Amino acid sequence: MSTLDEAIKQLLAIEGATGAAVVDYSSGMALAQGGSPGFDLGVAAAGNSNVVSAKLRTMAELSVDGDIEDILITLGTQYHLINVLNSSASRGLFVYLVLDRTYANLALARHKLKNLAKDITI
Repeated sequence: MSTLDEAIKQLLAIEGATGAAVVDYSSGMALAQGGSPGFDLGVAAAGNSNVVSAKLRTMAELSVDGDIEDILITLGTQYHLINVLNSSASRGLFVYLVLDRTYANLALARHKLKNLAKDITI
């Protein structure tokens, strides 16, 4: 993928997507974001960096080996997908994707997100 902005564009093309961000989970800063999910995407990205960091700390405390692939949060009208990027070129980042449950196919969205996320680098 050439740019983070191009990655956001492709993420927003997933059926049902209303918002997307690429986030540095150590700082909570969204490096790129787009869409209109109905809330402040930057604040949500920062808050979800706490979710990723907490899960990583818990895994370390439990001596659980492996990488987080993704985290799913279901709400009444939305799915929130967090895909943690684990390649050497993108370590420390995650993709945050907001989906409208009315229009999204969760399995297909996860599949497309996984394929797009593997090409994201900074």
